[in-house]
Amino acid sequence: MGEVPSLYTLCMVAIKKEILSDDDTLPPHVYEIPSDLFDSLLTFLPPLALQKIQEQMPFKNWHDSESANDCFGNQRKRKRYLNFDTVWRMLYKSRWPGPARQNRAVNWLSKQVVEECKLTNDWQQMYWEAHLQNCLDEAAEIVLLPTFDGCIGEVRIPDTILKPIGYEEPTSCFRGDYSKLSYHCQQFGCYARCLRLQSVLCVAETCHLLRTSNLQGLELRWIKSKKHVEGLCKLLNQNRETLKSLEFIHCKLSSTFVNTICDSLHVKDLQTHVIEHFSIKTSSFLETNQLSLPIGLASFLSSGRSLSSVSFCDNDFGQNFAKMVFSTLLDTASGISVLDLSENNISGWLSHFRWRSSSCSQSPSGIGKSLQSLSVLNLRGNNLHKDDAESLKNALAHMPTLKILDISDNPLEDDGIKSLIPYFVEMSERDSHFADLKVENCELSCNGVSQLVGVLSTLKRPLDSLSIGENGLGSKVGAPLGKFLGIGIQALEIEDIGLGSSGFLELQKEIGEDLKLAYINMRFY
Repeated sequence: MGEVPSLYTLCMVAIKKEILSDDDTLPPHVYEIPSDLFDSLLTFLPPLALQKIQEQMPFKNWHDSESANDCFGNQRKRKRYLNFDTVWRMLYKSRWPGPARQNRAVNWLSKQVVEECKLTNDWQQMYWEAHLQNCLDEAAEIVLLPTFDGCIGEVRIPDTILKPIGYEEPTSCFRGDYSKLSYHCQQFGCYARCLRLQSVLCVAETCHLLRTSNLQGLELRWIKSKKHVEGLCKLLNQNRETLKSLEFIHCKLSSTFVNTICDSLHVKDLQTHVIEHFSIKTSSFLETNQLSLPIGLASFLSSGRSLSSVSFCDNDFGQNFAKMVFSTLLDTASGISVLDLSENNISGWLSHFRWRSSSCSQSPSGIGKSLQSLSVLNLRGNNLHKDDAESLKNALAHMPTLKILDISDNPLEDDGIKSLIPYFVEMSERDSHFADLKVENCELSCNGVSQLVGVLSTLKRPLDSLSIGENGLGSKVGAPLGKFLGIGIQALEIEDIGLGSSGFLELQKEIGEDLKLAYINMRFY
């Protein structure tokens, strides 16, 4: 025989059923429950019930009769909103354990609704956005089936997604066909800021389903056909004034596709866009021997005043494409701060590069704004050799605000690092903070690294982090590294450098007492 429920539990179940009933309006006595019991009730409710009780809080439109300051002056009302935030966070963490997906703040509702929901917290938004993403992922799996022949909005959402939000009893507050994707897009689409879409969902119908969403970020996967591009462009056009981040993964893109996509991002009547972060990763371009960038892409890179980060990672597009991207960015008016060209075979891409803007004079002031504002450059795994290092040194000289440089997994050897030494000498004389250098697996020796850390020790502001792992440095590098630790570095990666016990002892001898080191990785020393 099961345990007999307490009177308290029975009351809570009764209130939950009443909240989840088909009645549009909750009885006022729900909000008259004493504060301690009301707080307990919130933790007892499933998301749908919590949503309903929060939407109908009798004081949610305080600004109609009181100022915002007066509203927050009422500690009881303020506490209840803070309690909602705590409960939404608890619900989110229990359903999706692990780090929460961090989305940038965006004006994701109409101005009027934002004014009415000033106190609506972010955990509620994050919860429904993640729920909607689950629904879209499930729908994509079904639409991918060869036997699927119907409307995407008619796809049935499984019980494994419905039950966690509170649909368990037949007397639910759901209206319409709650098991269809269209219902969830209609109910929770306004909470969507950043979404991930498979190619099968990039159709005109999806634009209608997400018509209440003002998207800030889109991650697109497996875009390969004209049909995918046409549907995607409708969605991009629908959100072109709010979309800040756009990422393509595992896509096959022709010049025509790229031009069409970029054109759809232009703000109406203006030849510019509001994208801040643009990325194409692990994808391929159908035309591999292009002599120029697709017109739309070149225009996109050069016309975006808000463009902050650009990534073409692991696309195997070769040195010509990399050279054209860099040349285009050189002459742009945008202030690019992050450029990622990692995991591409682009050896020789800088060998014939002109370090002056084609439209400017020979003076340093003629260098493109994007290079001057660049703070992060990722060239990891690009098959760069010692000859490329000399050209890279010339390029780095035009990046006065660079803070992070990753040239790992390139066979630069000692000669390549020595070619870069003059750049670090120049950096040592500047006030700007060069903070993080990664030269892992670059076929360096103890001699090359010793020269490098010697120069880095002279920087006006010490490095925050240095990564030199997976280079066969041997035990003799212990003493130079020990001295280097005394400059104030906070993180050091020396994994698998062959330091050995004798090298570690030498490192230990040189370490001073006043260390700022917070992290060190020396596995397999």
